[in-house]
Amino acid sequence: MREEIINVRHYRCRAIVYQEPGIPVVFLHGYSFTSDVWRDINVLEALIERKIPFLALDMPYGARSACSPKHRDPEENIKVLYEAIHGFFGLTEPVLVGASLGGYIALRYAVKYPSSALLLIGPVRVSEETLTKYYHELKKPIHVIVGSRDDIVDLDEIKSFVKQLPNAKLTIYEDAGHPAYLDKPDRFKQDLLDLYNTALRS
Repeated sequence: MREEIINVRHYRCRAIVYQEPGIPVVFLHGYSFTSDVWRDINVLEALIERKIPFLALDMPYGARSACSPKHRDPEENIKVLYEAIHGFFGLTEPVLVGASLGGYIALRYAVKYPSSALLLIGPVRVSEETLTKYYHELKKPIHVIVGSRDDIVDLDEIKSFVKQLPNAKLTIYEDAGHPAYLDKPDRFKQDLLDLYNTALRS
């Protein structure tokens, strides 16, 4: 695992990366977080133990991210993400892990570019018409996680979203908030590993 500043498009963004053969896991933090959050819950170390490649990228949309200049436009962030993934891993289709706004960006990425699977934690803006019309095409495994105490996303909206996906499941983490992975890190790590193994078999 190494940390570096990468130049992608006209941005300079921090990346935490581990390169090995195989399908990479790509982490997208929420609006108020940085890539450090994945290191803080030891999920990166769990992947290294299993020699699973990954990229955790500080994104232009992040309020606190080590990426400049800042930019909130989803399409611009998707372009940055695409170039970063392919710069490190070529044409390998990633497993995308997105929290909150990162989940929204992961969805936007998945309707545009191939991916192996998605793990979305409290994804926001899932009812946007720009997304919903493509949901029937997202046939790779998708696991959606929501905390029972999440006060940002609406659970009924999430349930409706999951029903529109051909190959998705919803898990509610009891006594967890919007960043449910912070409240239940061990369960989150196991859910990620389970999804990754499913992606390998798909």
